[in-house]
This record gives sequence, structure tokens and C-alpha cells, in this order.
Amino acid sequence: MAPHFLFLPTTTVGPPGMFDILDVLDVNFRVTRSGRAFSPWEADPISSPTFDIATAVVHAVEAAVDEDLAEPDATNVDFHPRPANPSLSGTNASNNSSHASNTPSTSPLSAPLTPRGAREKAGSKLRRAAARQAAKVREHLELLPPARRPQHIKNAGPAVKTRFNLMKERVASTGWIGLRDDGQSKQEESAGFEEPGWTPTHTLPEFFGPNASWRGFKLIKHLGPKTRPIIDATGRVFGLSGGHPEDPKWMAEVHDPAVEALEAARAQCKVSEARTYHRRGNFAPLTAGDSYGGGQTEPGALVNGVINAAVLCSLMSNVAFIRLAGFATGLFANWSPRLFEYYASRMRCFYKRYTHLRRPFLNSIWSACTFNLGPRTCCIGHRDFANLAFGWCAITALGDYDYTKGGHLILWDCKLILEFPPGTTIIIPSAAVFHSNIPIGLGERRYSFTQYTSGGIFRWIEHGFQSEEAYFASLSAEECVKERAEARSRWENGAGLFCTLDELESSSFEI
Repeated sequence: MAPHFLFLPTTTVGPPGMFDILDVLDVNFRVTRSGRAFSPWEADPISSPTFDIATAVVHAVEAAVDEDLAEPDATNVDFHPRPANPSLSGTNASNNSSHASNTPSTSPLSAPLTPRGAREKAGSKLRRAAARQAAKVREHLELLPPARRPQHIKNAGPAVKTRFNLMKERVASTGWIGLRDDGQSKQEESAGFEEPGWTPTHTLPEFFGPNASWRGFKLIKHLGPKTRPIIDATGRVFGLSGGHPEDPKWMAEVHDPAVEALEAARAQCKVSEARTYHRRGNFAPLTAGDSYGGGQTEPGALVNGVINAAVLCSLMSNVAFIRLAGFATGLFANWSPRLFEYYASRMRCFYKRYTHLRRPFLNSIWSACTFNLGPRTCCIGHRDFANLAFGWCAITALGDYDYTKGGHLILWDCKLILEFPPGTTIIIPSAAVFHSNIPIGLGERRYSFTQYTSGGIFRWIEHGFQSEEAYFASLSAEECVKERAEARSRWENGAGLFCTLDELESSSFEI
């Protein structure tokens, strides 16, 4: 556990009779260059097995209503109700004063509210608002899917149709995770071309120029905030070019603060140079949340040092990233409700059992996230094979770059190149589809925020909260054969959770 330092002044200034607290304690405090002393002691952790901070939030929201609505003394109220019709103020009001005085009004809005009536009206409004917030918190705690919004499906942009067949993709034999790639897509492998180094090198002219190296790729233009579903050869919506909410203040109130937070995090965090070189490229990542795999004996929270943990705490409490997380989850719930319910049902069981673990964002369905701090975050080709094979991963692009020239997301297996402007989100099955970025220009900045859940967590849950070795050891020979057969069909069953566009557009669609 990290030490908790207690800062104390080296001397105490006060009236006669006061004394130096350091003399009384008579301990060997260390002193900083500024002259302040701190304790070398470590604090013992204080824990309560019965206290749940998330549940307390709901109770606090509900309890706060009564306190906020405490009725003041009616004899000591200075209340000035707003005019019933603001348009009758000033000159217009004087011109209509004769008509108003001679014509009695039957509208209840024309009579000014009494102080008590105004308080009751304001109180009722506050109660309704508090009830809505408490309901939202309950939904997040219980991982309930947000209300489906048919108008979002109806108002979407034109679908992106491909010849790609998700069912034919190869994944691990267990069906839980993707195949560990060797840094090459099928196209690269067949052409004998490999991307050298730690930064992407494929540019747009290589796909669409007169001397293009790659043929058959389609460039998908950005269409503003509209979501564009990506459909495979069987008609299933397996990905989304999600755009962003139709909010004119989205960039100023969400994107820009998120970028500022990431730039501050980059300056504050401690990431070794070795960790900035990884299978996705050359940039600094900060990862938070829960995972299982890579030698873990059981699921647990991803470990970070004291400084990085503090930086991550700041990022995850930032309103901009909370809104980004919620937007991506809303896309997930609306466009793949069956897969969303698959996630939600498993995550309910998981977090009910492991109450000491927490999703990075209460309003997000995913159990882990990564902040890629750039400053020029562009990925070389890879699959995020440790994620759920048929699961969705949300990628949000942030920064300052010309999205028509660089930063595109290449979906190699689908032969798609998607424009990826700052502030927008794309969702793909990142464990199954090989993907990379077009590099951005010199002097430009690009960051990304990703959300995902490891396939190992789902396997752990399905195996009765135990490892694969322990699970198979508990089975009979006949049960082992049956489990192997289920593993072969798991990928197809999982991919079958994706919906067709016709299903999503139908008013009678049910999960």
C-alpha cells in the first residue's frame, strides 16, 4: 500500500504556552527542501464489508430531496414570482394594461402564485428531477439496458454494406477470444508485405491512388453526427460508425475538455519508454478496470502505480469521459440489444459476486478502458485478441488533425477505410477484425479512448467462477466431450447475437 504522508509545519507560532508539536511527538520526521516535515508511517487500510458506495449514491440522491425541500418559515419569505407572461413586460405591458384590467382572466397561469404555492411547485419539480436521477443510478447499478430509441435507428445514415462474413472469421478454438495475430492482416500476408517499425505507414494513396498497392477497398465518408451501421454479407449489423450526439456544444463541452484532460495526464503520468512500444504501436497507454487472463489466477483490477492510479482516477471522474462512456453504451444497447443483454446478464453476476471490483464508469457496460495518450496515437495492424471474440469494443478519437487525410480506421478483413473525425466513436468486434490507422500529419495530435471487456471474464463466469483447468477437472468424460462441442459452436452462437437491420427497424422487435 502507498504511504500516506502527514505534512506538518516545523515550528508552531501562537500565544505563550503553546509548544512545537514535533518536540512532543519526538519522532524522526523527514524534512523537504521547503522546510516541511512529513511522517514516514503508513496508514492501515480501513474497510467495511457491509458498506457499498454505489448503493449509497442512490440513497443519498433520494435523501437529499427531503433536505433540499425543507419548508422555510412562511412568515419570513422574500419571494418574487416571475410575471405570468414575460412578453407583457415594459412598454407592451403598459399598452395592454387597460385590456388586462377590464377583462377578467380564467387562466390559472395569469394569477401570481403565492409563496407557498411557488414553493410547492418548485418542490414538485425537484422531486421529479431527483426521482429521474435516482432511477438512472439504479439502472447503472443493476446494468439495465437504457430505453431503446427507435428514432435513433430511423434517423441513422445509410448503412455500410460489405461482403465480409463475420461467421467465417477464425477465432480461438474455445470461442471466447480471438486468434493471436502476428502483426499482419490476410491481405498483407498474401501480398508478402509487412508494416515495418512501430508506427503505421499505409497512406490513402496506397489504397485509392493510381499506383495503389491494395485493391477493392471502399472509403466511407463522415456524415456528421449520424450513426452508420456496418453490415456483413449475412445482413447482420456487426459494427457502427457511431458519429456523435446531435449536440452543437459536443465539441466545446465534451471533446475539448477530454483532450485537455489527456494532455494533462500525459504530462503527469509515469509510463516507461519500454511500455510506449507495444503491439499496437508507439504511444503511451493508461489502462483501468477489471480483467482476467495473462496468467491471472482469478479476475481482478488492473494494477497501476500510485501516480498513474491518481491520474486515472482524475480521468474517470471527468464529466467529458463519463459522457463519452455513456454515449458508446447507448449505441451498443440500441444497435445490438441481444448482445448487450448477453453482456449485462453476465456482468450482473460478476459484480454481484466480486463486490470489491468496479466498472471504470458506472454508466458503461464495459469492464475496462484504455486512455491512449499519444501525442500521435495511430495503431499499426492488430487484433485485440484478448477481448471477447464476438464482443464489441468502442473506440473514440480525440485531438486536432485533418480527418480527411489521416487518422482513418482501416478494417482490413472488411476492405473498409472509415473517416474517423475527432469527437466521434466507432464500435467494432476488435478481437475478430484486423484493424489499423492511417497516420496523421506531422505536428498534428491524436488521442483515443477505448472500452472493452476481456473474453477471459466471460469464460470465468460461464465456468462457474473458476479457471478452465479447474472447470474441466470437475467434469466427467462425457461432460468434457459435450463442452468441447459447445466450444466449437460458441463463436457462431455469439456472432448470431448481432441483429439484422430489418429486425432493428421493426416496431415489434423483441430481444
